[in-house]
Amino acid sequence: MNERHKGRIVYSTELGRCCPECGKAKVACCCKENAKLETRKLDGTTVRIRRETKGRNGKGVTVVSGIPLDSLGLKELEKRLKQKCGTGGTVKEGHIEIQGDHRETLLVELQRLGYKPKISGG
Repeated sequence: MNERHKGRIVYSTELGRCCPECGKAKVACCCKENAKLETRKLDGTTVRIRRETKGRNGKGVTVVSGIPLDSLGLKELEKRLKQKCGTGGTVKEGHIEIQGDHRETLLVELQRLGYKPKISGG
């Protein structure tokens, strides 16, 4: 075991998952590692909407990427978009996946929310 990581708490029954760097709860951590994953500052970028079927046995999902929000903001936006489309979805690796082909619906909704969306792909 490396001296640097010796004695670091990574889970606590009181706090849940802990940051190995600062020892705070993962949701309250401000370290570079956590900030890089949790806060995606992509100011001035376009939100991309595309349809994917790869790895899903031919079932299509609509993927929304490039949204400049942290994980909590993505979850709130995902919930709103799922309600608008009347379908299921999830947040994976900083992208929102909505079941089915809802590119046009999501384009209109994201424009209404103030983003600059663009449909990408064929």
